[in-house]
Amino acid sequence: MPQATEPSDLRPRVALVIGAGDATGGAVARRFAREGFVACVTRRQADKLEPLLAQIRADGGVAHGFGSDARKEEEVVALVEHIERTIGEIEVLVFNIGANAPSSILDETARRYFKIWEMACLSGFLNAREVARRMVARPREGHRGTILFTGATASLRGSAGFAAFAGAKHALRALAQSMARELGPRGIHVAHVVIDGAIDTAFIRDNFPERYALKDQDGVLNPDHIAEQYWMLHRQPRDAWTHELDLRPWIEKF
Repeated sequence: MPQATEPSDLRPRVALVIGAGDATGGAVARRFAREGFVACVTRRQADKLEPLLAQIRADGGVAHGFGSDARKEEEVVALVEHIERTIGEIEVLVFNIGANAPSSILDETARRYFKIWEMACLSGFLNAREVARRMVARPREGHRGTILFTGATASLRGSAGFAAFAGAKHALRALAQSMARELGPRGIHVAHVVIDGAIDTAFIRDNFPERYALKDQDGVLNPDHIAEQYWMLHRQPRDAWTHELDLRPWIEKF
């Protein structure tokens, strides 16, 4: 198992966001960067990270972007090793890959079903395992790190046309539960966040204009407000850790 290479209090604190898109992932990275964390952010195409990196740096933060396929074990291992060796100690991991792709079960293919599971579940396992291995090796007592998984409505119930997505998100939730039970006693806070509702994104604006029109009534989730809750989870004292947190607009039925 990897060992900490030097005393933890001498190394920069890193928040690693897997799937730092233009909404939730980017907002989380900006939030942690404001608190002095080095934001390490990933997408499969590194060039798409440039606006986020520029914004964090313009606000006085430190950020590094990586093009990485979170489904590939060798890429995940290399990424985590590189960050730990050359940048700093990963104190926070946020797994934020969605893979929301609806399809009728009558039309679904094995290849597509498997790909969605790879993106939304397997990649969560790979990244969390690698980071957890480093966290448990920290030479400190108490809270050794935080691992946060972004869930969805599909984490709790499978809607018509979302069999693959719901299966993957259910599995990710089970992974989070198992990890929390195993790693909590070792000082690692593992939490699962259910995002139950539309998020303020260009995708929602362009494809669901009626839903987006509810933004002025606080009917659409603000990514910055989501990010605030991720920061809150990391800051919780370990005598009052939250494992699962539901976030939804007030108008959302549940």
